[in-house]
Amino acid sequence: MFLLNQPNRNLMVLKLDPPLTWNPIVENYLRSTEFYHVSRIGLIRGFYPLLAVLKPKTHSFVLPVSEVTVTLEDVANIFGLPIDGEPVSGWTDSSSNFVQSQNIAIFGHQPTLSNSSKSYIKLGWVRTIRDVESLDTGESIKRYVRYQIFYLLGSTLFTDKSTAYAHTKYLSLLRDFERIHTYSWGSACLAHLY
Repeated sequence: MFLLNQPNRNLMVLKLDPPLTWNPIVENYLRSTEFYHVSRIGLIRGFYPLLAVLKPKTHSFVLPVSEVTVTLEDVANIFGLPIDGEPVSGWTDSSSNFVQSQNIAIFGHQPTLSNSSKSYIKLGWVRTIRDVESLDTGESIKRYVRYQIFYLLGSTLFTDKSTAYAHTKYLSLLRDFERIHTYSWGSACLAHLY
């Protein structure tokens, strides 16, 4: 049932950066990874009548005409992420040594891990390290973009209830900067939704 007299409500993921908070020097690098569009989303507005008909278990909307489900095309249009390409998968090692070595190789720093699970990195740490990156060399710009992408993965695309941590399983996919755009991030995002 639609409640047309209800006002629009803003839905905002508190951990999500508003648009244009990343350094403009990195724009071409973000574009090359296919994460430019999703990095500019920022505030997400919700239409209350539509939210009122959302079925949480199936993530579909029950409308008077029929039931509507989020599709891969919707994900591609909303987030602008690639839906073709290699699957977002692979072997992960959640040992502390592996996580530390991956972080140093990708980010150049040792991470602040979750106290409850060493497989999660605090997004606050990622944001802090990203914001002090010097951006004076090509490699430092790539590190900055990796921080931004990892932050988006944990705060927007593959969120959990905390929205304060991101899983370390995505680190290996960010290691080779030239291959980041070859993964089907949109398909993984839709699969995570379900």
